[in-house]
Amino acid sequence: MSQALNLFDDMPELPKPERQTAAPAKSPAPSASVPEKSGEDYGASSIRVLEGLEPVRMRPGMYIGGTDEKALHHLFAEVIDNSMDEAVAGHANFIDVNLDAEGFLTVTDNGRGIPVENHPQVPGKSTLEVIMTKLHAGGKFDGKAYETSGGLHGVGVSVVNALSDFVEVEVARNKKLYRQRFSRGIPQGPVEELGDVHNRRGTRTRFHPDPQIFGSHAKFDPGRLFRMARSKAYLFGGVEIRWSCTPELVEGSDIPDKAVFHFPGGLKDYLAAQIGKEFTVTREIFAGKTRKQAAMARSNGR
Repeated sequence: MSQALNLFDDMPELPKPERQTAAPAKSPAPSASVPEKSGEDYGASSIRVLEGLEPVRMRPGMYIGGTDEKALHHLFAEVIDNSMDEAVAGHANFIDVNLDAEGFLTVTDNGRGIPVENHPQVPGKSTLEVIMTKLHAGGKFDGKAYETSGGLHGVGVSVVNALSDFVEVEVARNKKLYRQRFSRGIPQGPVEELGDVHNRRGTRTRFHPDPQIFGSHAKFDPGRLFRMARSKAYLFGGVEIRWSCTPELVEGSDIPDKAVFHFPGGLKDYLAAQIGKEFTVTREIFAGKTRKQAAMARSNGR
């Protein structure tokens, strides 16, 4: 390397460090203020086993991400996703969403209805109660009831039940109407048979978020629910979602108290709405779809 290109020539020589002899380590002075722990304060009784829906109420953030406004509205997403699964599977074609003045939210579909007969794995309890009170109980694990599904897969509606101070589920199934009520995840009685119904089927879930979990002033935002319902209709093209709420809740806002969302083109319709009259490179929006074998068989009558 030439003298002109040696970048380190002008750097002063660093002094060499003096060798130091390490001082012998000092033994820590004995402390009489910290007693030795015998381990007797940590035993089998220190381990708590949470039963049923207790863990959901103690740690809601593990299931819905917290107790803030976003988590509160996640309860709605879990309930409507169950109805959406029925629609996507071809068993329902409309979903009603209603918010009333007292803050109760109701989601109704015209699907098959939650089964109410006793569950074979839980003797003496109806399938409806099992689904509402036990985590990881649902029809989305083996692919027999649903080929595709959303939500928390067997956790969602039981979490909603655990975090609500009031839940009422009505099931219209096999031309009979059933009902069961819950509070903070606890059944307030067995499944009741209310009588015969001939022009109704499906599941109706009415619930109110627990102020002990979300705070005394927590309530659903109609605008947020409205947008969530509309987005679900875009994601599942062809499903009709009917929105309604008490008019006073949306007074002075641009949110209607009644609306119907129905987008046969699904995401294609969403993209068209977003683009509006803006210039596009292609004349038509490209969109494609695929169908599951079971859905094709149902449409062919098999």
